[in-house]
Amino acid sequence: MLRAMIFLALLVPASGFAQLVDNSPVKFAFYSSAWGENAVAGMRVVAENQQDFPILLLSITFTTDSNGQLVIPLEIAVPARGYAEKELPYVDLLSDDACVTDTMSEDWRLVEISNYTLNPSVRSLIIEDTSAFRIYQCVRKVATSWSDDSGSEPRLYEEWVLYHFERRLGR
Repeated sequence: MLRAMIFLALLVPASGFAQLVDNSPVKFAFYSSAWGENAVAGMRVVAENQQDFPILLLSITFTTDSNGQLVIPLEIAVPARGYAEKELPYVDLLSDDACVTDTMSEDWRLVEISNYTLNPSVRSLIIEDTSAFRIYQCVRKVATSWSDDSGSEPRLYEEWVLYHFERRLGR
């Protein structure tokens, strides 16, 4: 038991976000081609419902460094044990976060923002050149709001997201 507790303690980040880890049953990721190409583009959010009943993903609220909030209204119906996605107009999720601003100024390219760690087995699906990349991550607080399809009170999960960046070797 002691070994397990020590192992878990080593997994908890020392950044102060440990109390936010709440293992939300709703996983999500944001993507935008605007992040890598300086193109005018929207965003896409993909959500996974890990529960045995359908939900409505209402919103995700980002906490900013200036103690503000940026609410992303979603209204995505996600089936039980299933996935859903939605195209959104572009929302600036890069500003007002020192880690993100500093990282972007050092020639990193944002790949995704998600409430889960980027799994190495799926990196090849979103990373252009898997033979020459490194991942760097910034952490940001969010509040995820969803309800089941019975119209119950919305549930709010305070959690964190990771900003996954890519920089090709040799740059």
